[in-house]
Amino acid sequence: MNHLYSRRQLLAAVAAGTIAGRPAAHAAEKKPLRGVFPIVATPYTLQNEVDYEDLVREVEFMDRCGAHGMVWPQSASECTFLTKEERLRGMRVLAKAAKGKKPALVLGIQGPNLKAALEYLAVAEELAPDAIIAMPPTEAKSLDDYRHYYRTLIPLAKRPFFIQTTSGAKDVDPTVDFIIELSKEFPNFGYVKEEHSPVFERIAKLVANRPVIKGVFSGPVGTYEMRLGCDGAMPAATHPDADAQMWNLYQAGQLAKAREIYGNILLMTNTAQQIPGTRQYLMKKRGVFKTTMSRREKFTLTPEAIKEIDFNFESLRPYLKA
Repeated sequence: MNHLYSRRQLLAAVAAGTIAGRPAAHAAEKKPLRGVFPIVATPYTLQNEVDYEDLVREVEFMDRCGAHGMVWPQSASECTFLTKEERLRGMRVLAKAAKGKKPALVLGIQGPNLKAALEYLAVAEELAPDAIIAMPPTEAKSLDDYRHYYRTLIPLAKRPFFIQTTSGAKDVDPTVDFIIELSKEFPNFGYVKEEHSPVFERIAKLVANRPVIKGVFSGPVGTYEMRLGCDGAMPAATHPDADAQMWNLYQAGQLAKAREIYGNILLMTNTAQQIPGTRQYLMKKRGVFKTTMSRREKFTLTPEAIKEIDFNFESLRPYLKA
């Protein structure tokens, strides 16, 4: 990571006219950062362009399904396949669509390096989401590079700040001790999407360090993660209604019913792992997307594959709201 610029120079160059000199932007109403926050999938037209109309429809879908929040763009949003212009426009579209809706909005501002992340953060702060999330920088060479990246970004965010512990630089581990260190330093930090191995051990250690650690989210929604004390989860976008119902039932003490739904969710998770295109197919099947286009993977959904997806998806039918 390039450290030739001082923190003051970076902030002045990127934040001038956007962050600096403005009153802090805040959401009109603070929403709980707890529950099921699906990663919003990115829709595409048949010409492989981002379909912003379907992106708005997805926000409405999340709201109808009872999702507690939503996050974009992250790995499951095909974030690295989006241009800077597409990300910035998508952030604006989502912020506008999310106004007046129940789910909290978390905007991803990560970049391969600090300069890129600062540009996304400046726009995100203007849009005043409920929280910010940033994966570590892929161009980092050391944990000190991570430290410089987050120490620059976090104080500029006037709202809760999540770290996602995966998808950063190869062989650089954002250790739990590192996260705790930053959480003690910055009051708006300490929100974690934990997916780094060993996941369960790390979740347990993070939970044990409350209240310095303020929120621990897993990737998928799971009963074991909830038993460990997770505050939420950030799963895929295909069945937020079933995910949210499982979460709500578990929190209400209806563990057997939550486990029943979880078994069917795992069936769909396994299906998605075995059949490429399952996510895109389900988003179209559920009336959210017009196409099954993807930039990350090429696939052919055979009649046999579609039959298998449909058969397994029927297990979630009793829990669907939209």
